[in-house]
Amino acid sequence: MAGRVFKCVILGAPASGKGTISARIVNHFDIVHISSGDKLRQNIENRTPIGFEAQQYIQAGKLVPDETMIKFITGEIKKVGNKAWLLDGFPRTLSQAVALWDLERLNLAMNLIVPYKIIVDRGKDDVTGEPLIQREDDKPDIVMKRLEQYEEMTVPVIEFYRDKRILRDLNGEESEKLWQHVSEELALHVPSKSVRKT
Repeated sequence: MAGRVFKCVILGAPASGKGTISARIVNHFDIVHISSGDKLRQNIENRTPIGFEAQQYIQAGKLVPDETMIKFITGEIKKVGNKAWLLDGFPRTLSQAVALWDLERLNLAMNLIVPYKIIVDRGKDDVTGEPLIQREDDKPDIVMKRLEQYEEMTVPVIEFYRDKRILRDLNGEESEKLWQHVSEELALHVPSKSVRKT
């Protein structure tokens, strides 16, 4: 890997555990986590030009256009410099995936696969099985609709990376099992934080 920066995306349905897994990746591996959602929120809060532009679309109930997101993400990647990075929350569409590929040749796309029933059931208490619904978008019918929208938008992205031969489908019904697969895959590419550099 000498001289080449490791570049990776993590894909997964809403509530599949991407955030939890990404946090563990950053704690265990020498890699920078770029969360498109977190970075976009920071830009909106800091009233940057890109944050202001994104906010106009979000307030109108529209998706931020691909061109804006691509420009934004490439700017965030440049800030990382010559360090390995993990991109989370982008790309969401095929056109975003193609544009990213044209700018940055990825080494790996990890696709977290969690059965939809497990995701929907995460709205229930592990012990009692009682509903833990706190927000409107946690209700099972709304969760299923979000999952269907995700699949419709993201299947072409997954197939794009499969065609590029960099996709790894990682299956698991719980975070621990997913983490085992993710950590084994990343260990092939990125040093862990416990490994001292010479």
